[in-house]
Amino acid sequence: MPRVYLGLGSNIDRERHIRAALRELEEHFGVLLISPVYESVAVGFEGDNFYNLVVGLDTELSVGELSGLLRAIEDANGRVRGGPRFSGRTLDIDILTYGNACGEIEGVQLPRDEILKNAFVLRPLADIAGQDRHPATARPFAEHWDAYDQQRQKLWRIEFTLDSDED
Repeated sequence: MPRVYLGLGSNIDRERHIRAALRELEEHFGVLLISPVYESVAVGFEGDNFYNLVVGLDTELSVGELSGLLRAIEDANGRVRGGPRFSGRTLDIDILTYGNACGEIEGVQLPRDEILKNAFVLRPLADIAGQDRHPATARPFAEHWDAYDQQRQKLWRIEFTLDSDED
């Protein structure tokens, strides 16, 4: 059963949507490996700050089946599709890695190129899977984070709990 890492992000009603996604993922996959949550400015457009994190899980679902489930979770959380690529999101869940898969698999490009481009993906991934190796480069994620220009994209860790009285 492959280890999968997912990137989660939200900049609209962030706490509620991130909590809802984590609960839904737990229901489907059981115990999750959850990174710290980071806040960062929007990248590629003017908008509210994002909350981002990475989740690790094991699954027997194929890449296509997993992608469909993640889209359904996004849709259940009010995700609007068809707008500008870089815009506000209630919830965005991306498959970052699926085992050691490389290339386009069932319509999903793996590993996701954002891993090495964006601090809000690489930092939380290095936090929970620092010694795991990037499927394409074979270098540990922690090594990629150490080499990343950490002044290029600002992000900061926030206190975040899964439970809330507001939900």
